[in-house]
Amino acid sequence: MSSAVPRLAVVAAGAMGAAVAKRLTSFGCTVYTNLDGRSEDTRKRAQDAGMIDLSVDELVLKSDWILSILPPRDAVSFAEKIQKVAAKHGRALPSPQTFVDCNAVNPETVKRIAALFAGTSIRFVDAGIIGGPPKGDQNPTFYASAEDVKILDEFTALSKYGLKLSPLKGKGVGIGDASALKMSYAVSGTGRRTSSAHASSPATADALMRELQMSQPILLDRLVKTVPPMLPKAYRWIGEMEEIADFVGGSEGDVYRGIAKVYERIEKSIAGDQEDIATLTKFVEKAKESR
Repeated sequence: MSSAVPRLAVVAAGAMGAAVAKRLTSFGCTVYTNLDGRSEDTRKRAQDAGMIDLSVDELVLKSDWILSILPPRDAVSFAEKIQKVAAKHGRALPSPQTFVDCNAVNPETVKRIAALFAGTSIRFVDAGIIGGPPKGDQNPTFYASAEDVKILDEFTALSKYGLKLSPLKGKGVGIGDASALKMSYAVSGTGRRTSSAHASSPATADALMRELQMSQPILLDRLVKTVPPMLPKAYRWIGEMEEIADFVGGSEGDVYRGIAKVYERIEKSIAGDQEDIATLTKFVEKAKESR
C-alpha cells in the first residue's frame, strides 16, 4: 500500500461514526460520508467531525477504506449498494480498496456481506467495535479478522491515525470471528458467551478474555465465582426460567425461555459429550490464572 495518508469513508455519521471520523481527521485523514436524507443534527455532527459529504458514487471512487458503522438492520443493504456502485465503475476504483463491516451483526450475516465482494477488486475486513465512541483519552477497540493476514495488517496499521485496532490472528481465524467476539461480549452475563466465543476460534476466546479483564472485571469475577457451582444445578434453572417466562407472559417472556435453553444446553452437555462443560471450565480456569 502507498505510504500516503489514507482516504476513508465512514457511513454513517451517527454518534459512533462521527466520533470515529473526528478521531481520524484530527490525525490528518480525509474522511468522506454520505448525508442523503439525513437530519440537520446529523449534518452538524458530520461537519463538526470534519467529514466531507459526497454522493455514494463519489465516495466509492475516492475512498481507500470504506467503514460501515450503521444500525445492524442497514448493514446488508448498505454493502449491497456499495457493491453495485463499485461494479458500475470497475477499473476506476482505488486500488487497493477495502470494505470494513464494523456493525453489530452475527457471524453468518457478516459472511453474507463478505460474499457480496467475493470475486471483485474490493477486499473485506470483519470488525467488531467494543466500547463507546472515541472521546478524549477514551477509545473503543476495533477487533478485526480477515481471510488474508496482509489485509489485516494493513487495516491494523491505521492505528497510527488514532484508532485502537486489535487483529485476531491464529489457526482457524477468518471472517466471522470479530463479529463472534462482538456478539459474545454483548450477550448477557451467562456462560453462553464463553462457549460461543470458543466455538469460533481460540483467538476469539482469548480476545474475549482480555476484553473482559480490561472493561468488565467485575463481570469476569462474577463469572469465575458463579459458573462452576451453576453447572451441576443447571437442570433446576430450566424449570425456573420457564416459570418466570409464563409469569411475565407475552413475547417479553421469550427472553426467559431463551435463558432456559441455555441451561438446557448445559444439562445436555453434562449428560452427553461434555464439550460445553469443558469449554466453560477451561474459560474459568484461564480467568483465574490471569487475575
